[in-house]
Amino acid sequence: MLGALNILNTLKDEWKGTIKFVFQPAEEMLPGGAQQMIKEGVLENPKVEKMIGQHVFPDLEVGKVGFCSGKYMASTDEVHITINGKGGHAALPEKYNNPLLAAAKLILDLESSFVKDKELPSVLAIGFIEGLGSTNVIPDKVKLKGTFRAMDEDFRATAHKRMQKIALEVAKCYGLEIDFDILKGYPSLVNDVALTESAIVLAKEYLGTENVIDLPIRMTAEDFAYYSHQVPSCFYRLGTRNEQKGIVNGLHTSKFNIDEESLKIGMGLMAYLAIKN
Repeated sequence: MLGALNILNTLKDEWKGTIKFVFQPAEEMLPGGAQQMIKEGVLENPKVEKMIGQHVFPDLEVGKVGFCSGKYMASTDEVHITINGKGGHAALPEKYNNPLLAAAKLILDLESSFVKDKELPSVLAIGFIEGLGSTNVIPDKVKLKGTFRAMDEDFRATAHKRMQKIALEVAKCYGLEIDFDILKGYPSLVNDVALTESAIVLAKEYLGTENVIDLPIRMTAEDFAYYSHQVPSCFYRLGTRNEQKGIVNGLHTSKFNIDEESLKIGMGLMAYLAIKN
């Protein structure tokens, strides 16, 4: 971003208008920074007419960029579940109500419910289970944590109700209580079709047609999505991979790295898109 700013400042006599530079705070933790920045007026004074965002992408070789027009990335919600049963000695089943059984049933029912739904892409995954029992100890409660992703905001709202209903049915079946809390996170990210198609044409001018790739939708989520629901936006990917140099590891891994040539390409393309779009 600082590189693009420097380029545009150097060329300031060759273009007209106003370009804002928005640095992205707190992206990895809900509720993220974009929502707060919008509330504090980042899109006003002067009013933002269109917005472009860039993200590194180790799946693409350095020198290439990728775009997806329309719906691109999923919404993200955190699911926090507490199943309250009655613990006891495992050898005395008449004296306890095992919340682990209800937890297993709930996980399977949630999984099967969303696997069957093929109309709209979505992901529900439980990644945390805590029972704190032992070989002969049944715990009083079980905690589950997971994530829910969806590409459609209407379906997202419907799915929240569906999850709550499934939890209620399991609670009744096992005669216990289930606290099912959904922490609503980022919305789905939608790339404005006209702006994105224009950016694709400009990227081909800048990098060559062979270096601009069509990308599929992703079930990962992104704080930038809040902007895409406020102004026409385009969020694209910058290739950072270089197999010859061994730079091949994915995002959010301990070995993630980039070919630093991608920084030059990224700042140049951002400046070009800002001037031309």
